[in-house]
Amino acid sequence: MKLVALLGSTGSIGTSTLEVIANHSKEFALDLLVAGSNTKLLAEQIRRFRPHVAGLAEPGAFAALCDELGVSVSERRWQGTALISGSDEIVSAIKESRASLAVAAVVGMAGLRGVLAALGSGKDVALANKESLVAAGALVVEKARQMNVRLIPVDSEHSAIFQVLAGVAQSDLKSIILTASGGPFLNTDLQEFAQITPAQAVRHPKWNMGAKISVDSATLMNKALEVIEAKWLFDLHPDAIEVVVHPQSIIHSMIRLKDETVLAQMSEPDMKGPIGYALNFPNGRLSGVMPRLDFNLLKELTFRPLDHERFPSVKRALECLRGAKGAAAVFNAANEVAVAEFLNGSISFPSIFKVVDGALERFGGAGYSTLEELEELCRLVSDWARQHARSVSN
Repeated sequence: MKLVALLGSTGSIGTSTLEVIANHSKEFALDLLVAGSNTKLLAEQIRRFRPHVAGLAEPGAFAALCDELGVSVSERRWQGTALISGSDEIVSAIKESRASLAVAAVVGMAGLRGVLAALGSGKDVALANKESLVAAGALVVEKARQMNVRLIPVDSEHSAIFQVLAGVAQSDLKSIILTASGGPFLNTDLQEFAQITPAQAVRHPKWNMGAKISVDSATLMNKALEVIEAKWLFDLHPDAIEVVVHPQSIIHSMIRLKDETVLAQMSEPDMKGPIGYALNFPNGRLSGVMPRLDFNLLKELTFRPLDHERFPSVKRALECLRGAKGAAAVFNAANEVAVAEFLNGSISFPSIFKVVDGALERFGGAGYSTLEELEELCRLVSDWARQHARSVSN
């Protein structure tokens, strides 16, 4: 039985991971559960899965968690589960966990320290936290190499690449092709972008995700982040990364070989597929994790080129990969702030791009050597982006 540490248990990836584990309880057990501040859902998960340790990143919510579980704050334990809170205790718990695999499902830069702690303690990491590689790719990849552990992608696109690369010689690979659904505004007139509301932006036509990731998918920032992530996961030059719009989200990504053969991974759009593959890797596939893909019901599979005027994010990501070491971290930090400002109604949908472009213009030439330098750079960018967002024209 494989012991799993789940970081980000109450988000969409986290809850899907727990569904897979519940349906394959002979193969997996939970050693550690970590959530942000959703005390009610975490309490339910603790009762159901009975992990060795469970924690909240937000210390201020710890009393509410204890209340949900019917224990006192001073006990710091529910039956056989130790209860912890705050980033320092969580990092320590990750390092001390008996799990051989950590599923990194925390959204944003908040998940980076957990990823590094898991890798540094000799655990394989099933990575759904793309921001860790976007902002700190060199640090994360080097840590995995030092500890001789695996980074296993969970994003559907990178999982697809990971799967079809199995058995393919590196010398035969010419490029990878990431597919993008195009999000909810693929066919929306560009002149109407300024009227897009947060409620509209989070309604993705294919995937059920959290608010931040849904907005990233609507701007195609999510695809831009995946371009940067792919560079680090697969050791690629920017010229070897292609993006094509595929609205049906059936082909999750492809690889192009030097003889122009193209290999693709296809399935119904269901995150439990890549999650199950990552959980059980390298021990084969799990049964019953996704609905069957019925080709008799498929009406069409269509493709179109990416419109860089409508969605400039992918072009910016490729520029970051060709630029200074810290450019991708600036890109990510500014986007996190811009999305938050859009969701709270402070800026318009097109202004997300303006905030990111402004940050790249100001900080795009920065570099870093250590985690502390990276975190300071991200702090500076975030502070600047919040101030800049107030002056951006809507």
